[in-house]
Amino acid sequence: MSAPAIKICGINTSAALDATLAARADYAGLVFFPPSPRHVTIRDAALLGARNAGRSRLVGLFVDADDATIGEAIAAAHLDVLQLHGHETPERAAQLKAQFGLPVWKALSVAAPADVAAAARYAGAADLLLFDAKAPKGAAIPGGLGLVFDWALLNAYRGPTPWGLAGGLGPDNVADAVRQTGAELVDVSSGVESAPGVKDESRIQAFCRAARSA
Repeated sequence: MSAPAIKICGINTSAALDATLAARADYAGLVFFPPSPRHVTIRDAALLGARNAGRSRLVGLFVDADDATIGEAIAAAHLDVLQLHGHETPERAAQLKAQFGLPVWKALSVAAPADVAAAARYAGAADLLLFDAKAPKGAAIPGGLGLVFDWALLNAYRGPTPWGLAGGLGPDNVADAVRQTGAELVDVSSGVESAPGVKDESRIQAFCRAARSA
């Protein structure tokens, strides 16, 4: 099995981006969702996009955002991928893909077999599915909470759409996660932080090394 692609999400400073690039992560995620401690403004996104200069593929994370918000973020940061982390339907995913001409990833919250089965609805609409832990009821943000779900639930997924794994991953468990699930991509945010929204360079390096060693 080849090593998974790696995404470091919640990049909000030049230092965090530099650490992600130094660790040779495949994707750097920018969060465009104000309630998140990892939220970036359009101005900051533009600065990060310029600093990245195409070295890593930039993923913009949105939660039920409108077209104008997404378009502004794409133009500012030169995003390569759109990640939808809200209640976006397959129709919405397909519309955004057609409108902006970028790959669309759909994050799906998982806590039970039915959540994995629902992924089939996005076949043909999303370019990648990101299975993440379901946030507790009433949580202010839908992800980045450091929660792990039962990876065995993914054994039932048989859809044609490529998929990645998120939710509570860190340097200590990512290799095991890849071995157990065969994930094609691993996505980390809080697992490489020293505090909410504060990336830790050593943990980013350790995560990438562990993911590649699986």
